[in-house]
Amino acid sequence: MSPRIILAGGGTGGHVFPLIAVADALSVVAPEVEVVFVGTERGMEARVVPERGYRLELMDVLPLRGGGLRAVARGAVRAAGAVFEARELVQRVAPRAVLSIGGYAAGPVSLSARLRGVPLALLEPNSVIGLSNRLIAPVVHRAYTAFAGAERHFAARSVRRLGVPIRAGFDPAPYRRADSVLRVLVLGGSQGARRLNESVPEALCNAHTAVRVVHQCGRADVEGVTARYQALGAAAVAEVTAFIDDMPAALRDADLVIARSGASAVSEICAVGRPSILVPYPHAAGDHQHFNALELARDGAAVWLSDGDATAASIARSLDEVCATPGRLEDMARAAGRRGLPNAATDIARDLLALAGLRTAQGRDAFPRPDGEDPADDEHCEISSAAFAGVGGS
Repeated sequence: MSPRIILAGGGTGGHVFPLIAVADALSVVAPEVEVVFVGTERGMEARVVPERGYRLELMDVLPLRGGGLRAVARGAVRAAGAVFEARELVQRVAPRAVLSIGGYAAGPVSLSARLRGVPLALLEPNSVIGLSNRLIAPVVHRAYTAFAGAERHFAARSVRRLGVPIRAGFDPAPYRRADSVLRVLVLGGSQGARRLNESVPEALCNAHTAVRVVHQCGRADVEGVTARYQALGAAAVAEVTAFIDDMPAALRDADLVIARSGASAVSEICAVGRPSILVPYPHAAGDHQHFNALELARDGAAVWLSDGDATAASIARSLDEVCATPGRLEDMARAAGRRGLPNAATDIARDLLALAGLRTAQGRDAFPRPDGEDPADDEHCEISSAAFAGVGGS
């Protein structure tokens, strides 16, 4: 039987796609290893993971947060069942290691793996650690991080700051302005971002800097955003699209990116090495997008505006300011590139294989373990199983 590794968690694209990037890397460096995803039927993983050809095990877990006392009661009852379900699943799959990223299914599976002596790793892509990840943090053998802010929750010896796993193709590209017209890439996300879709067209048209625009706005807003550019007399310089298939190429072609600040988005921007104006989504769990943007701004890689302050006037002013200082955009691009970790998925895959005691396709250990570390050491864990089940979040 092929050795197996469980990738646990999901819900949103911010959870699912980093796990898929790790799975893709594992399939390259250790094709003999079978990757098994564990999630819920309510999460994005229920559709996306099978489309990618990976095995998916579904668990019936309900959130404990949101929905009032009745939802809490239903979730608590289901939580007890989830612990037993996770125990049976881990026993049946018999993984050599588990990588958790958060989400409703992640907690019970992580606890069950840990209690069975299975090496447990956690992927925290954001600067602010989510609830279920915070509960698991004290007992993980490995914590893969992208931001220093999340690392205080983990034992120092467990931390590997390897970055956010992203799709292949996001390689560093030299920053070169083709001409005096600024090429702006607006990333509203595949589902759109209302603030950006409403404010950016007017901002770009009111800025003193001449621009050409590619604006990804989500399917629901294509007609409205297109009409907005047309009404502003900018239809000739604005390409509006629901979704960009080749995001690496779009980033390479951009002189400046305007986007939200989810972990995957900022990791892709930094991997290619592009300056950005970031507008954090204000309702992200733990306000993590704010802290993601703040870290890039502190490094000089980005300018950030709060969602409430991201008016057409303020976005136009920020764009003109970064363009007015000679060399400012180039400096921001270099700062972004210094943060870029385009090989994060492969690096995490190799380290995870080493944690599992497996070898790569090249016939060598992925990464050496720290002296004296035994990932299968199963010391007693004083953790309540109910604390993990159904908490949701990242």
